[in-house]
Amino acid sequence: MVDTRVRVGAVELANPVMCASGTAGYGTELASYLDLSALGAFVTKSLAAFEWAGNPAPRLHPTPEGMLNAVGLQGPGVAHWLDRVLPQLVAAGATIVCSIWGRTVEEYRRAAELLAAAPADVVAVEVNLSCPNLEGRGSIFAHDPELSAAVVEATAVCGRPRWAKLSPNTDRIVEVAAAVRDVGADAVTLVNTLLGMVIDPTTLRPALGAGGGGLSGCAIHPVAVRAVHD
Repeated sequence: MVDTRVRVGAVELANPVMCASGTAGYGTELASYLDLSALGAFVTKSLAAFEWAGNPAPRLHPTPEGMLNAVGLQGPGVAHWLDRVLPQLVAAGATIVCSIWGRTVEEYRRAAELLAAAPADVVAVEVNLSCPNLEGRGSIFAHDPELSAAVVEATAVCGRPRWAKLSPNTDRIVEVAAAVRDVGADAVTLVNTLLGMVIDPTTLRPALGAGGGGLSGCAIHPVAVRAVHD
């Protein structure tokens, strides 16, 4: 037998295979396709402290080597997830990492505070810093080391290891990683999507309802490798 165990900060996982946040919903959507207990960890779609409707349609658009998405972090909120969805994941034997987001430092803190009551099956909290913020200069949290550190520090109330999800859309990614490490982040998640846009040649308008979106897929793999290396 091969020992597939791996450590991510303070957390030991049975193997290094995880789903990326946002790719598999926040519940048992994948359960009919694979045994969720066989994953090293199931990482939820990012949830806020409140219900959020997300962006207007259309939300997805194909590209030659991937896709653009502007789903907009739609979700039922952490409280609903804890009460109605998490029990199903626990029953499936999943090891769970709950991803959270917010528009302000206080909103992140509230989401983390709700997770303090989660069972031990939730082994870590991913703090998705790749979100537009209403503080600072209206940029993305992960583009600003000080704001990123403030968020990670505020989310300590979750009472479990925190993984900071960083953005490749900045040349300060190493500086941001150091800042979140210094305030208690156990690990970093690299990387989120790249900012992009497609224009519909017929309407001459953006193809996505929200305008721009996040580019994922094979096309961004070299960018991710560069970020990990840096």
